[in-house]
Amino acid sequence: MVTLTWKAKTVEKIRISRTKVWVALIALLLVFYMVVMLQRSFTLMFVSPEWQAKVMGAAYFLIPLVVAWVLVNEILFGARTEKLATILESEGGLPVDELPRTPAGRIIRAAADAEFEKYKQQAEEAPGDWRSWFRLSCAYDASGDRKRARKAMRDAVNMFRAGL
Repeated sequence: MVTLTWKAKTVEKIRISRTKVWVALIALLLVFYMVVMLQRSFTLMFVSPEWQAKVMGAAYFLIPLVVAWVLVNEILFGARTEKLATILESEGGLPVDELPRTPAGRIIRAAADAEFEKYKQQAEEAPGDWRSWFRLSCAYDASGDRKRARKAMRDAVNMFRAGL
């Protein structure tokens, strides 16, 4: 039994490490793209004599800035979410994923929806507890509602950061 638990944790750590490597590679590719965009924008703004090119260069200059802001926010969101998950895991408060799955590995929606009600009720009973909102986010995700899952996770992160 100890061996199985150790193997499961090792496999999970490898999976997390692989995910982090992919995130880092995609982020580096995006940074490369932003550098190329900035170089092109400077070329259009300062080398080209036409005013249309200068306007287009200014627009190209804004795109990498927006992309950098989004990239930093998403990486911080992921890091903060991981921190909350680590805290909940150490407390034994992470929701256990025992939902039935299809042969392809997808969660059966009806089972996830039934489980969702339990976590929704916990969040309603303790609206200021980031732990309940974290678990609600996991339930939203299992039910396939990614938009609400991210919103609930952002709420959990904000509550944690505010010290609630």
